[in-house]
Amino acid sequence: MKIIAIAVLFAAGAVFFQGANAQRQEPKHPSVPTDGKEMVVQLCDGETSTKVKGVRPDERLTPEQAQSVSNELMRMWMDKVDPAKATAWMKEQSAAQSPQSQPQAPAGKPSGSKSRAAAKTAGGAEQANDFTGRDFSIWKRELEREIKYGDEIFHSDKLIGSANGIACAMCHPNAANTHPETYPKFQVQLRRVALLRDMINWCIEQPARGKRLDPDDPKMRALEAYIMSQRKGVPMEFGKH
Repeated sequence: MKIIAIAVLFAAGAVFFQGANAQRQEPKHPSVPTDGKEMVVQLCDGETSTKVKGVRPDERLTPEQAQSVSNELMRMWMDKVDPAKATAWMKEQSAAQSPQSQPQAPAGKPSGSKSRAAAKTAGGAEQANDFTGRDFSIWKRELEREIKYGDEIFHSDKLIGSANGIACAMCHPNAANTHPETYPKFQVQLRRVALLRDMINWCIEQPARGKRLDPDDPKMRALEAYIMSQRKGVPMEFGKH
């Protein structure tokens, strides 16, 4: 009887485990209608797509062609969304393309200055830590290096591993309309609550037809740093759409 009971519990556990795994499975990207003769590029909404006449599926777009395709996809998307949403998108994109829009990093402290930060020891008592101007300059330098690398990746189709020549910046100039401060939030495309890195990977796999980045990939870290630097000063409001 004990053996039978154990077997039943094991079977029930296996079913539960499989069900839980099924819920965690990433949604598959919807197939894009194609005749196999011309390239089809799909927007990251998982619905909008356009056919590139005269370009085979295995070919690579020139930067000019890729930007033109991105523009066409965005035009198609804006034609079907709420006008207020399209206006807000265009307003932010225009602001991001202004000469004043540059990757930003926190300013360092003046040389020789100190900042006292209270840290709790294992026993619960507070212990003061002194940070010098040199400390802040090192941290600032390293962060700026990360942001600069992310900027390069965001604007390069080759660095994100794009198979068709589409780069992130072609739809999101200077990371416009990425809103990193709103994550985590529910994403319709993923059908679950997503982190910023989840949407970065979705966009790499969709329009760019590249391979997803591992969460610990230096490129992912740099992309997140760059995107977040472009929203410096914007209050975090996770869950907002």
